[in-house]
Amino acid sequence: MDSLTMTIRKQKNIALIAHDQKKHEMIDWCEAHKEILSRHFLCGTGTTARMITEATGLPVKGYNSGPLGGDQQIGAKIVEGKIDFVIFFSDPLTAQPHDPDVKALLRIAQVYDIPIANNKASADFMITSPYMDEEYEHEIINFHQNISERAKTL
Repeated sequence: MDSLTMTIRKQKNIALIAHDQKKHEMIDWCEAHKEILSRHFLCGTGTTARMITEATGLPVKGYNSGPLGGDQQIGAKIVEGKIDFVIFFSDPLTAQPHDPDVKALLRIAQVYDIPIANNKASADFMITSPYMDEEYEHEIINFHQNISERAKTL
Protein backbone atom coordinates (compact mmCIF):
# COMPACT_ATOMS: atom_id res chain seq x y z
CA MET A 1 0.00 0.00 0.00
CA ASP A 2 1.77 3.13 -1.26
CA SER A 3 -0.71 5.60 0.21
CA LEU A 4 -3.13 6.03 3.09
CA THR A 5 -6.53 7.66 3.00
CA MET A 6 -6.84 10.44 5.56
CA THR A 7 -10.01 12.29 6.46
CA ILE A 8 -10.23 16.01 7.14
CA ARG A 9 -13.27 16.26 9.38
CA LYS A 10 -16.16 18.67 9.00
CA GLN A 11 -14.77 20.85 11.80
CA LYS A 12 -11.35 21.86 10.51
CA ASN A 13 -8.20 22.68 12.46
CA ILE A 14 -7.07 25.88 10.73
CA ALA A 15 -3.67 27.53 11.18
CA LEU A 16 -3.55 31.31 10.65
CA ILE A 17 -0.15 32.85 9.92
CA ALA A 18 0.82 36.28 8.62
CA HIS A 19 4.08 38.09 8.12
CA ASP A 20 4.29 41.48 9.85
CA GLN A 21 3.31 43.52 6.78
CA LYS A 22 0.27 41.25 6.23
CA LYS A 23 -1.10 41.01 9.80
CA HIS A 24 -3.72 43.73 9.37
CA GLU A 25 -4.85 42.16 6.09
CA MET A 26 -5.20 38.83 7.93
CA ILE A 27 -7.22 40.47 10.71
CA ASP A 28 -9.54 42.10 8.16
CA TRP A 29 -9.90 38.77 6.36
CA CYS A 30 -10.74 36.96 9.61
CA GLU A 31 -13.33 39.62 10.46
CA ALA A 32 -14.91 39.22 7.01
CA HIS A 33 -15.08 35.43 7.41
CA LYS A 34 -15.76 35.39 11.15
CA GLU A 35 -18.99 33.37 10.88
CA ILE A 36 -17.27 30.55 8.97
CA LEU A 37 -14.10 30.62 11.09
CA SER A 38 -16.12 30.47 14.33
CA ARG A 39 -17.23 26.92 13.40
CA HIS A 40 -13.65 25.64 13.31
CA PHE A 41 -10.69 25.28 15.68
CA LEU A 42 -8.17 28.05 15.06
CA CYS A 43 -4.49 28.26 15.90
CA GLY A 44 -1.65 30.44 14.69
CA THR A 45 1.78 31.82 15.25
CA GLY A 46 2.10 33.96 18.38
CA THR A 47 1.65 37.59 17.44
CA THR A 48 -0.82 36.85 14.64
CA ALA A 49 -2.96 34.66 16.91
CA ARG A 50 -3.04 37.28 19.66
CA MET A 51 -3.87 40.12 17.27
CA ILE A 52 -6.71 38.16 15.61
CA THR A 53 -8.25 37.27 18.98
CA GLU A 54 -8.00 40.85 20.25
CA ALA A 55 -9.47 42.35 17.06
CA THR A 56 -12.19 39.80 16.26
CA GLY A 57 -12.95 37.93 19.47
CA LEU A 58 -12.27 34.62 17.69
CA PRO A 59 -10.42 32.16 19.95
CA VAL A 60 -7.04 31.41 18.34
CA LYS A 61 -4.58 29.11 20.12
CA GLY A 62 -1.17 30.75 19.85
CA TYR A 63 2.14 29.03 19.28
CA ASN A 64 5.51 30.80 19.22
CA SER A 65 6.00 33.66 16.80
CA GLY A 66 7.36 32.59 13.41
CA PRO A 67 10.98 33.67 13.93
CA LEU A 68 10.99 31.88 17.31
CA GLY A 69 9.87 28.52 15.90
CA GLY A 70 6.11 28.98 15.45
CA ASP A 71 6.22 27.93 11.78
CA GLN A 72 8.01 24.73 12.81
CA GLN A 73 5.50 24.08 15.60
CA ILE A 74 2.66 24.33 13.09
CA GLY A 75 4.56 22.06 10.69
CA ALA A 76 4.91 19.49 13.48
CA LYS A 77 1.16 19.68 14.13
CA ILE A 78 0.55 18.95 10.43
CA VAL A 79 2.75 15.85 10.73
CA GLU A 80 0.77 14.79 13.83
CA GLY A 81 -2.50 15.17 11.90
CA LYS A 82 -3.66 18.06 14.11
CA ILE A 83 -3.82 20.78 11.44
CA ASP A 84 -6.00 20.35 8.37
CA PHE A 85 -5.81 23.71 6.65
CA VAL A 86 -3.34 26.62 6.55
CA ILE A 87 -3.97 30.27 5.75
CA PHE A 88 -0.59 32.00 5.46
CA PHE A 89 -0.53 35.60 4.28
CA SER A 90 3.12 35.84 3.34
CA ASP A 91 4.91 39.00 2.31
CA PRO A 92 6.79 38.34 -0.94
CA LEU A 93 8.36 41.82 -0.97
CA THR A 94 10.16 41.72 2.38
CA ALA A 95 13.08 39.45 3.26
CA GLN A 96 12.24 37.17 6.20
CA PRO A 97 14.99 36.07 8.59
CA HIS A 98 13.17 32.77 9.15
CA ASP A 99 12.64 32.05 5.43
CA PRO A 100 13.99 28.46 5.74
CA ASP A 101 11.32 27.76 8.37
CA VAL A 102 8.61 29.17 6.09
CA LYS A 103 9.81 26.98 3.21
CA ALA A 104 9.85 23.94 5.51
CA LEU A 105 6.25 24.65 6.55
CA LEU A 106 5.10 25.00 2.94
CA ARG A 107 6.92 21.79 2.03
CA ILE A 108 5.38 19.76 4.87
CA ALA A 109 1.90 21.03 3.94
CA GLN A 110 2.53 19.73 0.41
CA VAL A 111 3.88 16.39 1.63
CA TYR A 112 0.76 15.84 3.76
CA ASP A 113 -1.61 17.20 1.07
CA ILE A 114 -2.89 19.97 3.35
CA PRO A 115 -4.77 22.86 1.73
CA ILE A 116 -2.73 26.06 2.04
CA ALA A 117 -3.61 29.58 0.94
CA ASN A 118 -0.78 32.07 0.55
CA ASN A 119 -2.82 35.20 -0.13
CA LYS A 120 -6.28 36.72 0.30
CA ALA A 121 -7.62 35.57 -3.07
CA SER A 122 -6.72 31.91 -2.54
CA ALA A 123 -7.98 32.10 1.06
CA ASP A 124 -11.30 33.54 -0.16
CA PHE A 125 -11.72 30.70 -2.66
CA MET A 126 -10.84 28.04 -0.11
CA ILE A 127 -12.89 29.32 2.84
CA THR A 128 -16.02 29.53 0.66
CA SER A 129 -15.54 26.06 -0.82
CA PRO A 130 -18.31 23.51 -0.18
CA TYR A 131 -15.59 21.31 1.37
CA MET A 132 -15.49 23.65 4.37
CA ASP A 133 -18.79 22.16 5.57
CA GLU A 134 -18.09 18.50 4.95
CA GLU A 135 -15.52 15.79 5.43
CA TYR A 136 -12.81 15.46 2.81
CA GLU A 137 -10.77 12.36 2.10
CA HIS A 138 -7.30 12.66 0.64
CA GLU A 139 -4.36 10.37 0.00
CA ILE A 140 -0.97 10.74 1.65
CA ILE A 141 2.20 8.68 1.39
CA ASN A 142 2.26 5.57 3.56
CA PHE A 143 5.30 6.74 5.53
CA HIS A 144 5.78 3.50 7.47
CA GLN A 145 5.94 1.49 4.25
CA ASN A 146 8.15 4.13 2.64
CA ILE A 147 10.63 3.95 5.54
CA SER A 148 10.63 0.16 5.45
CA GLU A 149 11.29 0.08 1.70
CA ARG A 150 14.03 2.72 1.93
CA ALA A 151 15.74 0.85 4.77
CA LYS A 152 15.98 -2.25 2.56
CA THR A 153 17.86 -0.33 -0.13
CA LEU A 154 20.45 1.27 2.16
